Amino acid sequence: MSLAGKNLLEGPEPTYLPKEAELEIRIAAGDEAEDLVKAFPKSSLAWALLAEDALKDGRTVEGYAYARVGYHRGLDSLRANGWKGHGPIPFSHEPNRGFLKALYLLGGAAAAIGEEDEAQRIENFLNDSDPEAKSQLSR
Repeated sequence: MSLAGKNLLEGPEPTYLPKEAELEIRIAAGDEAEDLVKAFPKSSLAWALLAEDALKDGRTVEGYAYARVGYHRGLDSLRANGWKGHGPIPFSHEPNRGFLKALYLLGGAAAAIGEEDEAQRIENFLNDSDPEAKSQLSR
């Protein structure tokens, strides 16, 4: 592979996760987050939705745990799709949003249980993934 003409100071290429068409259909049909997780246990988005429900209900520890699972499922998926542990994960690419949502929720839940250093690491990771993600997810 020739490196001629490539700027070696550029970072890695963005990672784009694959579309989860069946999951999207089930979400649009109004399926409950718990049912989505049972049907799609590898999906960050399903776990993020379950975390979001728990956090809205004031079940902070459960929300933290669900968001953590979504985060780890997302790391698995990112690695399977060429991510090398760093580089852009664009929010503009809809299939990336499940991972970014799980990451965002994990950071908030970590702060809520007093894990300030983890919350800061998560915020940095979210910002490094896509500087626009936090503002989009906090709407």
